[in-house]
Amino acid sequence: MEMDVGMKHMQQALIESETDAEHLLLARNQLVENDKLRNGNREALTALRKIARTTKSSVPSPFEKIMEELSGADSRPLVKEICPTCGDHDPKQHTWIMLPGSDIFARMPFHAVHTILEKDQERLDYNTKTLQSYVKEKSFTLSERGALADKINPGILKSLVTLKDEHK
Repeated sequence: MEMDVGMKHMQQALIESETDAEHLLLARNQLVENDKLRNGNREALTALRKIARTTKSSVPSPFEKIMEELSGADSRPLVKEICPTCGDHDPKQHTWIMLPGSDIFARMPFHAVHTILEKDQERLDYNTKTLQSYVKEKSFTLSERGALADKINPGILKSLVTLKDEHK
């Protein structure tokens, strides 16, 4: 009877480790896909900035903050707001975009296109950071479970790892 309980615990530990390992592999694959999308977005944003002949500063202008505080809901802007990406470029000029997550091309205003890409980039950056912390957590959990190797004969463990399903 004692052996059955021990085998059940070992079986449960193996199932948990295998499940965690699968989730880890899926998260790593998703990270690769996110990186491809982020690189594509980054290239598109760079091309748009070159078209607009501007560079986007990562530091927000203090002038923008002051103007936000001064302007009320019903007041009209005191000066024309200049988009850091569009610059002096005509924001209403149309350009083509492949809509994120689809194979559909749309002709949209320049300002709308780079805004969509920037928001998508922010979302992808957030998802990537979330996935990276998930991968780190699962990797740590699996490495902690490495203690299983002490309880199972290394030869048996190796045979479990190298098992292959053969269809008959």
